[in-house]
Amino acid sequence: MSAAEKVVESTETGSKVEEEYKRFIGRKIVFIISLSFILVLLLGIGVTLGPIKYSVLDVYTTILHRFFPNHFDVPELATTIIWNIRLPRILFGIVAGAGLGIAGCVLQGILRNPLASPYTLGIAHGAGFGAAIAIVFGVGFVGGQYLIIGNAFVFSLIPTFFIYGLARYKKATPETMILAGIAMMYLFSAAITLVQFFGEPEAVTAVVFWMVGDLGKAAWSKLFPMSIVFACCIPLVILKAWDLNVMSAGDESAKSLGVNVERIRIFVLMLASLLISAIVCFTGAIGFIGLIAPHIARMVIGGDNRFLIPASGLVGAVLLVVADIAAMQIMAPVILPVGVLTAFMGVPMFIYLIIRKRKEYW
Repeated sequence: MSAAEKVVESTETGSKVEEEYKRFIGRKIVFIISLSFILVLLLGIGVTLGPIKYSVLDVYTTILHRFFPNHFDVPELATTIIWNIRLPRILFGIVAGAGLGIAGCVLQGILRNPLASPYTLGIAHGAGFGAAIAIVFGVGFVGGQYLIIGNAFVFSLIPTFFIYGLARYKKATPETMILAGIAMMYLFSAAITLVQFFGEPEAVTAVVFWMVGDLGKAAWSKLFPMSIVFACCIPLVILKAWDLNVMSAGDESAKSLGVNVERIRIFVLMLASLLISAIVCFTGAIGFIGLIAPHIARMVIGGDNRFLIPASGLVGAVLLVVADIAAMQIMAPVILPVGVLTAFMGVPMFIYLIIRKRKEYW
């Protein structure tokens, strides 16, 4: 083969690789865009459900009326029901589901453990203990309507700072962090049981209901602070996507490429923990979203964190909104706690993943 033929063959091979790479990236982008459309559709459908029926067109007309009141005429009752009651609940589910999905994704990545989640790090149980103290004893760091929320947020940070201390000062490995999180989970679980022992029946019921997780208390006043934390944390997490990709090859490989593994791990851990804390203090301990959403996204688009992080957020949002819609419809007019539905959805999915034994996507 002449030199010219070798050059032509090399060029053709390079073109084929480039085309294959573009198709590979294109599939990821299509998946993310498809999830976005599904989420917009679910938003419209979710707001239509309830004792008073509205069409999807009514929903979007009411939303547009809030921004362009002179161009869209909407009855006052529709504005009250759709804008003030139903829409905050659906948006609450979207933000909470996306936050839990992204937090679970980065925790599984930096700890290199497919079981890492808000539960396994003890964050959810820390929040539950803070809420239990506020509900049973009526004491907390702030008063009024934010008593439970404030307690839940503060106590959810305790496992975070404990694990941070191990990582920062004791150079703990990812395995040690997981074990420390599980220890904190059992500690706070026992503490919650002790608090319930001294509580009145009504207070104990309220604690149990809070630990299950629910979106029933969603409101614009609560959505705003949660969204602020979400908007601050997510861009910072996505900016570290390349570093997370390098770290997936192992700490030594990442260090050889110039990545400060310890600093990145601690930074991302703090961001994920802050995001989880800001969510669970408002919604309660909604389980399985942070565990299952990253697995589903990873199976479809692979382990590239540039796409995996936003995809995990979208999958988490879709799962939580679907679960909430089901919770409102299964025993209507009784609304089930959404945490019950996420568990019923999450357990079969997780067992399915185990049975398939598909480890190549991790």
